[in-house]
Amino acid sequence: MAESPQSMRAFLGRLDQDGELLTVEAPVDVDFEVAACLAETRDGAALCFRRPVRDGVSFDAPIVGNLVNALPRFAAALGCARHEVQKRVIAAIENPLAHELLGAAPCQETVVESPDIERLLPIPRFFEKENGRYVTAGAIVARDAVSGVTNFSIARVMPLGGSRAFVGIAPNHHLAVMARAARARGDKLDIAVSIGNHPAVLIAACLYLGLGEDELPIAGALLGAPLEAAKCIGSDLLVPAHCECVLEGKLDAGEPHEEGLVSEYHGMYEAYGAGIVATFSRLTRRRDAMFQVVLPGYHPEHCLLGGVAIAAGLARAARAAVPGLSEVAVGLGGAGRLHAVVSIDRPRPGEARKAMFAIWAAVNLVKQVVVVDADIDPWDAIQVEWAIATRMRADEDLIVIPGVRTDRSDPLERGGVIAKLGLDATRKATGRSDWTKAEPPEAAVARARNLLGAIGERRLRAKH
Repeated sequence: MAESPQSMRAFLGRLDQDGELLTVEAPVDVDFEVAACLAETRDGAALCFRRPVRDGVSFDAPIVGNLVNALPRFAAALGCARHEVQKRVIAAIENPLAHELLGAAPCQETVVESPDIERLLPIPRFFEKENGRYVTAGAIVARDAVSGVTNFSIARVMPLGGSRAFVGIAPNHHLAVMARAARARGDKLDIAVSIGNHPAVLIAACLYLGLGEDELPIAGALLGAPLEAAKCIGSDLLVPAHCECVLEGKLDAGEPHEEGLVSEYHGMYEAYGAGIVATFSRLTRRRDAMFQVVLPGYHPEHCLLGGVAIAAGLARAARAAVPGLSEVAVGLGGAGRLHAVVSIDRPRPGEARKAMFAIWAAVNLVKQVVVVDADIDPWDAIQVEWAIATRMRADEDLIVIPGVRTDRSDPLERGGVIAKLGLDATRKATGRSDWTKAEPPEAAVARARNLLGAIGERRLRAKH
């Protein structure tokens, strides 16, 4: 039976067909070895570990990772060109599709009550100084029982033994806000952690939206059709029907737990202190479930999942202030969170700085903003650096704003604040009189491409 195009498996099949999936048949230990393999192929092939083991015991669920560790993979997941990814994400936010409820869902083929999470799932241990293993690709759905507010987001989940697990969420995270609201009523928050999702679903879960804006319909719009959802067995929560497995449980804001050191997107460890605990009443899964991981820390898939989603939200917010904004990039150079590059089509005097302040106002985390013209690809670090080198005067085009609010994860924050840096690398009327790039004529370039393409095709045919 053909896999649904909304499944992670359908995307894996495409990667395999394109020669971008490497299957590892040999046993690989879930403690550190899986992480090491993913790190070694950080911007290369996606990996499928057929025989994950721990303490010599094999798991029946293969591990997959590095699915969207480069920008072209995001384009492939959304079925568009690379330069259209941001437009697709913004369009999905503005035109969500109501999900469709399935009566029978693949993710509920097998049900395990009171699951021993670490025994049943091949959860990796990634880095030496962390205190446990982490579910890193778990998209968590929750809904406030009184207001009906729904949230769909990603948070790290560290098993604590049996059916209990630590959930790592910042105090201002919507999931934490909802858990505290439930606690204030003397209640616990129903949650469901879906694992093994199509990349479009993960992108939706990474979006920075307002509390009460539901990400699940946005996932459907990114997929190009209403998301097929399944109702949880123990609650009214809806999860992606074609995911690999689901942990159903409750989040208790009244039960704190000290996490210890944890890796962060910037590549170092942080000590955030106490988080809250979830207890899972059941695990539902496909009969032949696979286990998806995202290598955390400063690695491409982790950084880009956040960066692509954050950049789309920033572009949408800043365009209200600067209508000529073309695109926003939040790339690997800034750890996928801290630096943004904004391209503007023919910016008027003052618009570069206006864009900087719009970006800083939209997301606390972003501390450096570079503004370039629309002829510069904001995702191309070399082009951006070239624009800084040739279009920015440090004494006129650089702005520093001290003492601005930031997030606890910024490695240099002090008391919740950091200085913000803006670089205006756009062309100025008072600069050069001629900004033309020295390049061959377009007709000659087209002819060269035809010639070189024909040679490449002949060589390819000769090999076969």
